Amino acid sequence: MEHHLSHLASSFFVSSYQDAVLVSVDGFGDFASAAWGIGEGTKINIDGKVYFPHSLGMFYQAMTQYLGFPNYGDEYKVMGLAPYGEPRYLKELRQLVKCQTDGSFKLDLTYFRHATEKVEYEWLNCSPKVGILYTPALEDLLGKARQANEPLTQAHKDLARSTQAIYEEALFHLLTTLHTRYQRDKLCLAGGCAMNSVANGKIYQNTPFKKMYAQAAPGDAGGAIGAAYVAWHQQQPANQSPTSVFTMNHAYWGPEFTDNDFKKLLDTKQVELSTADCHIQYLTDEQQLCEKTATAIAEGKVIGWFQGRMEWGPRALGNRSILGDPRRHDMKDILNHKIKRRESFRPFAPAILRESVLDWFETDDDVPFMMKVFSIRPQKRAEIPAVTHVDGSGRLQTVEQQTNPLYYQLIQQFQQQTGVPIVLNTSFNENEPVVCRPEEALDCFLRTKMDVLVLGHYLITRQA
Repeated sequence: MEHHLSHLASSFFVSSYQDAVLVSVDGFGDFASAAWGIGEGTKINIDGKVYFPHSLGMFYQAMTQYLGFPNYGDEYKVMGLAPYGEPRYLKELRQLVKCQTDGSFKLDLTYFRHATEKVEYEWLNCSPKVGILYTPALEDLLGKARQANEPLTQAHKDLARSTQAIYEEALFHLLTTLHTRYQRDKLCLAGGCAMNSVANGKIYQNTPFKKMYAQAAPGDAGGAIGAAYVAWHQQQPANQSPTSVFTMNHAYWGPEFTDNDFKKLLDTKQVELSTADCHIQYLTDEQQLCEKTATAIAEGKVIGWFQGRMEWGPRALGNRSILGDPRRHDMKDILNHKIKRRESFRPFAPAILRESVLDWFETDDDVPFMMKVFSIRPQKRAEIPAVTHVDGSGRLQTVEQQTNPLYYQLIQQFQQQTGVPIVLNTSFNENEPVVCRPEEALDCFLRTKMDVLVLGHYLITRQA
């Protein structure tokens, strides 16, 4: 299956929309970096693309490298850093990306290597490594690139803000043009650039679209489900009525484990748990389990929450999560000290009961996959400082009872105890892939300073 067709299908065919404008934007795939068209029923019609070497994803990745974040996938660090700066470099960066009258975009290839030189792509210590994408002309334009070990200056923060602004400018130009062309209010977004949750949260403000859907894994992983859907629809008889398989309104499609699995693991780790002075309770009453966990969160403790089927996609959404109290000014520091050890400018996310969204955020949108950033209402920001970014925004996850009843019950219990229908949610890991198996969760708990681990119905607490 062609790369961008798979992307578009991965969003449209699992959305609840019967028709929508479809847009895929990424680095490159099958010699294209963007594609768009219309989805209707079981059909997708692609009528526009941006081809190699022009790419918004390549622009953002090059600027990420220039700002001293060399690892594959570090673009999220630029998004986190951007609110600390001002868009002072728009004039310079508009030389790199030029919007076209048809809605598309082009790069000024003077500043990029990938069109004329071999850029190294290799695996290093089990991680992908990409060679430098920008040319010396970029340093002539902006000054010397930052090295990874150098401090972040205000100029770097301003460049991050400007990079994000230019990306948004090009994306919104494309989307506005497509809305004018197709006259439809629903949008399905896919491709690696659909992970830019900051831009996604601004689509309603900056384009005429009224509804936007991006599924849980909009990057290349999501291409698998898109390709499968295209093949399935192609094999249906022409006279058969369209059949809806399902709407992806949650991401819990991964492996799951039982209390029996947890018991066997804990039995084999008795020495380590005793050495760590851990107390283990088995609570079959889920209300009691949620009450005790919510109390621990309200006391400022850091909770490892391991439940049900693992999330599909890059976000921890309440089944492989670390949870904390969003009300504490020092919660971010506590998490970084005890577990995360990550850059101070990177925000933590709020998970909120769906019915409470409008009271706390300047939106009433569904955000089940944490793919959109919205402004927290100004009068509420002081109540949840641990999940309020420097610009007053939050990358929220909306939690519904029908899709994750236990996580919903936990947040509801926290609300009953504190009046706040929100918990701080971050991925269950320590500078490693998100934990999948209970062995990985227990190992992360024991080697860090995490206070509580909840494995199914087992509540494991470090004694003070």
